[in-house]
Amino acid sequence: MCPHRLVLEHVTSRWGVLVLIQLLERPYRFSELRRAIGRVSEKMLTQTLQTLERDGMVHRDAKPVIPPRVDYSLTDLGREAAAQVRDLALWTEKRMTEVLAARQAYDEARTP
Repeated sequence: MCPHRLVLEHVTSRWGVLVLIQLLERPYRFSELRRAIGRVSEKMLTQTLQTLERDGMVHRDAKPVIPPRVDYSLTDLGREAAAQVRDLALWTEKRMTEVLAARQAYDEARTP
């Protein structure tokens, strides 16, 4: 697989999109981010954050305090990717009526 396709897969994955868009607002602690996104398992969020961190999109800031505090934020590269993903999400929301109409027309054309 081409390296750029793998990065595209990470950025546009189900949870990758939501993490990037949410982190556009501000840095989040893990539990805050999980609540903000909703319906994501701890394991899946951890894997998504690690993948995006490895790709240079997310910065993990572990503070040496008790109890441990870890904040997640976007890097410059991550902010650029998140803006692109957010624009696509906004376009999808804006055009949903047309998508639903197209689906209905498609389904009706194939119903015997």
